[in-house]
Amino acid sequence: MILFRNDRKDKNVDRLVWKIQKFKDLGIDELYDLLKLRADVFVVEQNSAYPDLDGKDRHRDTVHLTARTEGKRLAAYLRILAPGISYPDPSFGRVVVAPEFRNQGISHTLVKKALSLIRVQWPGRAVTIGAQVYLENFYGLHGFVPLSKAYVEDGIPHIDMKRLPQKGEDPGAGIPDSP
Repeated sequence: MILFRNDRKDKNVDRLVWKIQKFKDLGIDELYDLLKLRADVFVVEQNSAYPDLDGKDRHRDTVHLTARTEGKRLAAYLRILAPGISYPDPSFGRVVVAPEFRNQGISHTLVKKALSLIRVQWPGRAVTIGAQVYLENFYGLHGFVPLSKAYVEDGIPHIDMKRLPQKGEDPGAGIPDSP
């Protein structure tokens, strides 16, 4: 488990505690919270009944990145997948921000931290994701470009996107020291 100090001056983001964990290190309440947030947003809010429990959460190389308030409320989550789990490249997915924490820059911080972790774990590798089509511009801001035409997955239009390694990018940039 690694805790992150916040590297943004946004008052709401600064109140979050960022944590990375393997599946085996998640506590029962932590696991419940992240599965509930994923179900609340992806199944209920987006009205998409899909098989969320796909076995990838438990893979020994999967990393779970969470952001919680100091009061322990889960604000944001994503999982990072090793090369070969979903794509030949490293990937991340299940990117979710709780409704009450949206429009505060947390999703950008979440993606930046994921990319930093991927750069450290797999330096010089591209990152491939399957994104909901309406988020294409959002991921474009992080250097992702479309890799496929739109396709429907679980009733929602998606597009595969890829981010190539950036020249001169510091592998550890964006990962603050542990407190």
